Amino acid sequence: QEKHVSMVHIESRKSKRRNSEVEIFVDCDCSKKEFNELIQLLKFQTNILSLNPPENIWTDEEGKPAFVSLHLDCVPWFPRKISELDKCSQRVLMYGSELDADHPGFKDNVYRQRRKYFVDVAMSYKYGQPIPRVEYTAEEIKTWGVVFRELSKLYPTHACREYLKNFPLLSKYCGYREDNVPQLEDVSIFLKERSGFTVRPVAGYLSPRDFLAGLAYRVFHCTQYIRHGSDPLYTPEPDTCHELLGHVPLLADPKFAQFSQEIGLASLGASDEDVQKLAT
Repeated sequence: QEKHVSMVHIESRKSKRRNSEVEIFVDCDCSKKEFNELIQLLKFQTNILSLNPPENIWTDEEGKPAFVSLHLDCVPWFPRKISELDKCSQRVLMYGSELDADHPGFKDNVYRQRRKYFVDVAMSYKYGQPIPRVEYTAEEIKTWGVVFRELSKLYPTHACREYLKNFPLLSKYCGYREDNVPQLEDVSIFLKERSGFTVRPVAGYLSPRDFLAGLAYRVFHCTQYIRHGSDPLYTPEPDTCHELLGHVPLLADPKFAQFSQEIGLASLGASDEDVQKLAT
């Protein structure tokens, strides 16, 4: 970004020279001047640097690549910096306030109004802001408590080692308790220190492309609303119980966080078919 160089494609793999090192392949779109400046910078930050520019790549007077349009015209838009995730988070496929007829809260007007509040919070959020703290209702805390209690019974026999390691830390530092719904801001600060991930509020479903783009920047889009209390062990959509109890403990693991980011990076600019494979 500093050198105004666009990455068209990026791949990483474990080095064949040393297991402790990583090899990175990058296909760039830039002028000759920008390319040379980038090379000088990389020489001070990498052990080995190999170049393979195509012949006659820079042909015009300004030293710009002659094939820019061939590379970029067919590449889907993706965020080039973390602040552009603001655009991704706005492209919600189904808002949290729009409930299907078979949703447990479809006929509950109070619940629908509450969901609209969470939509407004998420849609107003911008990168760099602290995540608004939510004062959850007694009914919402009760619903969270049922889910928390029932899942806690299963963790010792059904959760993986990494999950079991991080869950007590979330209880200690983020208020994971049966009688308390954790705040996303506290969770985000904790994750940042543990694995470099952060969370940001989202109003509802995102497309696989937009969700994976967040992972590329170690950002997890997270809902803040709670499922309907009439059936606390069922939800037709991801809610904050699902996000905080299902995903967050593993995102606190550095290796899982790295794996998640690599999937996100692979999705940037990928075809719809490849994005679907990565998402499933």
